[in-house]
Amino acid sequence: MTNHTACYDGRYTPADLETAWRTMASGQVILVATHANPDADAIASVLAVRLLLDDTRQIVVMATGDGRVPATVRFLAGVDRFAQLSELRDQSFDRVVLVDCADPSRLGPLFRESPGWFDGSIPIVNIDHHVTNTCFGTVNLVDPDAAATTEILSELVLQLGLPVSPELATCLLTGIYGDTLGLQTSSTRPKTMRLAAHLLEAGADLSAIVTHLFRQRPFSTVRLWGLALARARFDTGIVWTEITPEMLEESGATAAEGEGIVNFLSGTEGAAIAILFYQQPEGWRVSLRSTSDVLDVAEIAARYGGGGHSRAAGCRLPPGEHARQAFLEAVARSLPEYAVAGDP
Repeated sequence: MTNHTACYDGRYTPADLETAWRTMASGQVILVATHANPDADAIASVLAVRLLLDDTRQIVVMATGDGRVPATVRFLAGVDRFAQLSELRDQSFDRVVLVDCADPSRLGPLFRESPGWFDGSIPIVNIDHHVTNTCFGTVNLVDPDAAATTEILSELVLQLGLPVSPELATCLLTGIYGDTLGLQTSSTRPKTMRLAAHLLEAGADLSAIVTHLFRQRPFSTVRLWGLALARARFDTGIVWTEITPEMLEESGATAAEGEGIVNFLSGTEGAAIAILFYQQPEGWRVSLRSTSDVLDVAEIAARYGGGGHSRAAGCRLPPGEHARQAFLEAVARSLPEYAVAGDP
């Protein structure tokens, strides 16, 4: 790609924010997309960009890499306007905005079906907070220290003096709350708290956010969690479990309903790392959580073609029990001595 700006590691300037906004707003037909298997921050970031562009009389198409939208964020305004992958095949765009996406390949099916949208021939605005971001954009707003991609978008809105409706404030705060587990993770900075307060003052619906992200669950989710937790194993500082197609069928749940399990497991006393394996036809999808800044799970995931943050990352493995066991053994060899000292 050409004409790349630098990746600033959180040191982008107001001029960089202005360039990103000008690039987005100057397009006529814009694709705003995020990674496959999206979480709250990913969906909220897409919706926030769409709300910001609504007043520019552009055509804005929203998409996720695999067409999925988690049930937990379906309370957000405009969430029913996400396009299915089949609706995108004959589209053409003059701008692409990728949010919460460390690399275009993380789009999964969307990237494989339409790689020409992401090869640099169309200006790309890349807004993300993953430390593994490859800075692939024409404009890059990448801050690995940000608690969420919506934190970066919140800063863009405030720095440029863009209007903040209650709907936009709710989207932005949803992403921040989703990635910080309600302002509880170590990535929560004083800036994060200040932005959250500003969004509340702008009319963000905190009650709805907390209810849908943390309190309210379908009974199918309760059943799936029960099955997964019953299979949990703990050894040499590693606590892990799995979700199989049979478990999804028995519980009536979707794979997305298991997303919070790995965070729950990470609270296990004596654990250095929590792992959730999703069994899929093409292999295992793996979610990793570290319980200490000393252990970088993004580095572990990168060895297997994955990525993420030092405390939360993911990757994929080939199918079969052997691949899963080999991964567990490799992770065990990666743990520093401190990590296993508290094992029961």
